[in-house]
Amino acid sequence: MEELINKIKKHLEELNNKKFINNLFIILLLSVIVLIGISLFKDNTNPKTPVVEKVKEIKLEDDYSTYLETKLENILGKLDGVGEVSVMITLEESIESVPASNTTRTVETTKEIDAQGGTREVNREDTNVQIITSASSDSTLLLKEINPLVKGVIVVADGAEDIKVLEMLYDAVKTVLSISGNRVQVYSSK
Repeated sequence: MEELINKIKKHLEELNNKKFINNLFIILLLSVIVLIGISLFKDNTNPKTPVVEKVKEIKLEDDYSTYLETKLENILGKLDGVGEVSVMITLEESIESVPASNTTRTVETTKEIDAQGGTREVNREDTNVQIITSASSDSTLLLKEINPLVKGVIVVADGAEDIKVLEMLYDAVKTVLSISGNRVQVYSSK
């Protein structure tokens, strides 16, 4: 090992220091150019973006109703006496997102007395709200998402011509969605 180190030292001493520094500078400059070129052609997606944030960006009102419909069709189809099930759900609004924020409120009261002895009181109130964003992905941080309320549900199922099965489907939909009975209609299929 010492022989190798001595050979390297001897080689460096034989080289002209100016020539060595010039070569080192050229290599450094080429490395910087290559790194800049790679960064320009690199995909600009942020690999650190959590999967949860991507799912939240994709989730729309239609996706939420489709999600509920699919879950209901799967569970209702497993009930005794029920065959194929189709479900349609309408929603009142879209998903409401509540962003994280910092709120600063300043109240300032000024009391003025004029030369004639009259007084005047001035109240000034300022409120400053700053929405908090994620440093890694520049997206708004959410405190919570409020899912829309269910406006109505229609269930069409094989076996719903039997009054017991119809009532079972009706009660199951009311229970799982926590909605009143006047928002649920169950029909038998052809």
